[in-house]
Formats: sequence, C-alpha cells, structure tokens
Amino acid sequence: MIDSDVEAIAAPAVNGERESPAMDTPVTVLAKEDSLSGRLQIRSGGSVLGTFNGRIECEGDLMIGPAAHVEADIRANRVTIAGYVRGNVTAPTRLKITSSGRLEGDARVGALVVQEGGVHHGVIRVHPEGIPEGPDQSVIEAGPRVEMHSVRGLGSPVDRVKKFWGEFF
Repeated sequence: MIDSDVEAIAAPAVNGERESPAMDTPVTVLAKEDSLSGRLQIRSGGSVLGTFNGRIECEGDLMIGPAAHVEADIRANRVTIAGYVRGNVTAPTRLKITSSGRLEGDARVGALVVQEGGVHHGVIRVHPEGIPEGPDQSVIEAGPRVEMHSVRGLGSPVDRVKKFWGEFF
C-alpha cells in the first residue's frame, strides 16, 4: 500500500536579501483600472498599478507598476518605480527605478538602483548610514567655503599675463 498523506512544508525562497512574501502576508493593490485620491496607509507591502494622487505611507515594500501614474509624496521601506511618479520619495532601505520607471521629484534613500533607461529629474540624497531627521541641508551650504583672492594691483587678466611674461624678458 502507498502512503498518500504527504505534508507540504512552505519555505521562503531566499536569493540574497530578497525573500518571497509568505502566503498569509496581506498585500494592498490598487488595480490598473482603479483611481484613488487622498492618503493611503499600507501596513505591509503594496502595489500601485493604477492612478493615485495624494500621499502614500507604506511600512513594507511598495511597487509602482509600469502602467501606474502616481502624483504623491511616498514614504516606504523599499520603493520600486516601474511607472510614472511625480513627488518626493523617502525610502530608508532602497529606491529602485527600473528601465520603464520615471521619477520627477526629490528622494532621500538608503541605497539607489537605477536601471538603464530609468529617468529621474530632481535631487537624490543617498544616506547609507540612515536618513537623518529634519530637513535636508543644501549641498552648497554644507560644504567648505572657498575664498577667492585677487592679485593686488593687477585687475585685468591681461595685466597678469604681461606681468608673468615680463619676468622672463
């Protein structure tokens, strides 16, 4: 007689840092034909495949699908953009812009991946040590000041060249 009682054991597939989501983990999806405006709070992972306007806060990973049109400020652990996003993005772990993705806005991220063909218009600040609290400081204001000193008595560049060559003749 053959024993037909076989117990299936589910084990997450691991490839580097990626894990497949468990079967009981809920995923919020805004479908391709759907449209939503307002504030979207997602407690786990989510996918936006349709049109969204407003603000998105996601505690897990957020995927913006290839046909999606999002005009929102986004905060999520990891963000993958394969469609169009207009707004600012905060992703403490990683921001990935795929070859079909387009981001128009600023981003503060822990790591950045942009595939060939991916488009970004704005400022991206990468903070591998963690995103600091508070507003960003301008790069120009944060850097050391360089002071320019001019040679006294030689106002024009022509006068400087004459002086330089005059030392040789």
